[in-house]
Amino acid sequence: MSYNILLLGSGGREHALAAKMSESPLCRTLYIAPGNGGTGLYGTNLDVSLSDFATLERYMLDLNIHMVMVGPEAPLVDGFVDYCKKPTLSHIRVIGPDQYAAGLEGSKAFAKKFMKTYQIPTAGYLEVTQNNIDAGLEFLQNNPPPYVLKADGLAAGKGVLIIDDLEEASLELKNMLNGKFGKASDTVVIEQFLDGIEFSVFALTDGQNYVILPQAKDYKRVGEGDTGLNTGGMGAVSPVSFFDESLKQKVEEKIIKPTIAGLAAENMWYKGFVFFGLIKVGDEPFVIEYNCRLGDPETEVVLPRLDEDLVHLFEKVFDGSLENRYCHEKQDTAVAIMLVSGGYPGDFEKGKTITFPDIIPDDVRVFHAGTTKSGDQVKTSGGRVIAVTALAPSMDDAVASALQVAGQIDFDGKYFRRDIGFDLKD
Repeated sequence: MSYNILLLGSGGREHALAAKMSESPLCRTLYIAPGNGGTGLYGTNLDVSLSDFATLERYMLDLNIHMVMVGPEAPLVDGFVDYCKKPTLSHIRVIGPDQYAAGLEGSKAFAKKFMKTYQIPTAGYLEVTQNNIDAGLEFLQNNPPPYVLKADGLAAGKGVLIIDDLEEASLELKNMLNGKFGKASDTVVIEQFLDGIEFSVFALTDGQNYVILPQAKDYKRVGEGDTGLNTGGMGAVSPVSFFDESLKQKVEEKIIKPTIAGLAAENMWYKGFVFFGLIKVGDEPFVIEYNCRLGDPETEVVLPRLDEDLVHLFEKVFDGSLENRYCHEKQDTAVAIMLVSGGYPGDFEKGKTITFPDIIPDDVRVFHAGTTKSGDQVKTSGGRVIAVTALAPSMDDAVASALQVAGQIDFDGKYFRRDIGFDLKD
């Protein structure tokens, strides 16, 4: 059959998902809620808040939706999948874990306990609340810097602090427990620092079986050379040059298999993506974090390299035919460069008019993130505005193509890093 599909979200990840799903002959009609200034190329945008489950339900019924792809984490952590289990919606296939399983992203402490239970390699840690703050301060004193402090809950990507000074770390621990990140930091996870190189692996699972998508590496710091403040991501690359057969096998055997086995053992309702935020320390992989959805901007390099029908994979999640394997992928390298608003990740202005080149090369894709359409004009509506993704036989060629188009797109205050992939070049 073919499907009427509803995609939830409004970022670059969702634009990339919309583009990929619309390629499938199984996608009859695509709706995006709320979408952005670019997603309308692939379907119909719906003006609705992702926290308004009742209105989403009405759309799902009125539009005869067969399948829902949940892009961002907030609806999952807030229980959207659970909401869809009611009799009137239970016929709809929803890609995403239920609220309990989404705790792997929604609670750092929950994820750490899960990893400890299933012997999944991760950094040593201590869970701290106001009730054991003295133990937290002692943990800091007994470990070498830098100190890693993580708000337990979702904090819009801002809840992780890495601090070199013990006194500053101790003060920030108290500040976090006193509400620096609201309720998200009522509990703080202190982690031992792992020194290595980070990368990301993604799996699509039905809760028992899985397929593994192309791996990626993103760049969080706003400044070139990985300097300055952390952001939601300034760019990404795929594949990752150091992800050789040995590391690939270790990731699957030590991390992916026990994670999926843990989902089954815990009876978690999990039909969707698992994002493994990993770090390679020496020759060994460790888990930094789980996300219960695809990453952004990693999706903008992973999906262009995915040589599979994504909707068909979603179908397999629900019909019991998913088999453990690596997905087919294109041999090209993908590089995404994020164009951001001036001042990001601090204060920035919205509503700037965006101009695009008349001709964009076939090997470059422009994914909208923080944009909105106003008549014939596209305007900025967020900090991260556009992801320019190039596919090419080599990293150098992909970087050059992405940089060329990034330079031709214009809006007041535009900023982007010119060194994405700098650490992976031969």
